[in-house]
Amino acid sequence: MEIIRGTANLKKKFNTPVITIGNFDGIHLGHQKILKDVKRRSSELKGDSIVYTFEPHPLNILFPHKKVPLITSFSEKIKLIEESGIDIVICEDFTPEYANLSPRQFVKDILLDKIGVKAVFVGHDYAFGKGRKGNIDTLKQLGKELVFEVHVVDAVKVDAILVSSTKIRDTIQKGDVKKVAGFLGRSYSISGKVEKGKSRGKGLGFPTANLRSVEEICPKPGIYAVHVSYRDQPYQGVVNIGFNPTFKDKTLSIEVYILEFNKDIYDEYIKISFVERLRDEKAFDSPEALVEQIKKDVEMAREILNVDLNP
Repeated sequence: MEIIRGTANLKKKFNTPVITIGNFDGIHLGHQKILKDVKRRSSELKGDSIVYTFEPHPLNILFPHKKVPLITSFSEKIKLIEESGIDIVICEDFTPEYANLSPRQFVKDILLDKIGVKAVFVGHDYAFGKGRKGNIDTLKQLGKELVFEVHVVDAVKVDAILVSSTKIRDTIQKGDVKKVAGFLGRSYSISGKVEKGKSRGKGLGFPTANLRSVEEICPKPGIYAVHVSYRDQPYQGVVNIGFNPTFKDKTLSIEVYILEFNKDIYDEYIKISFVERLRDEKAFDSPEALVEQIKKDVEMAREILNVDLNP
């Protein structure tokens, strides 16, 4: 898959480009449906399938005080798009100047003149241009005028719930990682570099890998059964997200105990995929009581993760 950093860097003409436009944070089931339709139509037209996306997230430029947390890092988003079979990703640098383009300017100057669009696929709630003044009707009118196809892809529902990035963020923050997996079609994951911690886990007989702050949203504090990927090798694990109330820490930590693992991985990256929430964090009367609970957590995680691997 080819990645192009902005339309300013386009150096060739595309072959009958079929495009979809959006942030695609999470690459959830709704996004996957759109990507599949783009791929299908590009095959029919024997053209290029293109995802036109943005970096950074537009809301973080338009409303910097709010800071929208990400479901997927940029690198993970690109990886998932590539796995869908898309040919090209155009990643536009989202700036205040870019945000001031009117709907017509965006379609005429970017989609038509620079990309040469032949067909556009968008979600059911698509809005674009300065102040999000352009909507699906606007896009359809411009499609008729400037001669390109416009396809609107219906929303996806899971258990009667509309799948959206906003809904997924909210569900992650509530700690319901099983429900999130249903929206994503895969386990929710975060990635980060391992740093030196306070070595409490090692002293208790359960050495942990401590992650530095991650780009993605952290689930609600608690204990989770997880799969861990290190150098593309899979492992099972238990992660503690929170403030270690037994030791009264004041900063949030992400500590994962990797089962059947004994390697020095400081300053290396690991990926944690959440399978199920085991319990809330709680304070214990003694380190010994904490160790007994960790043993129970590990056994419960083993049962859950073995079932997850062999459903």
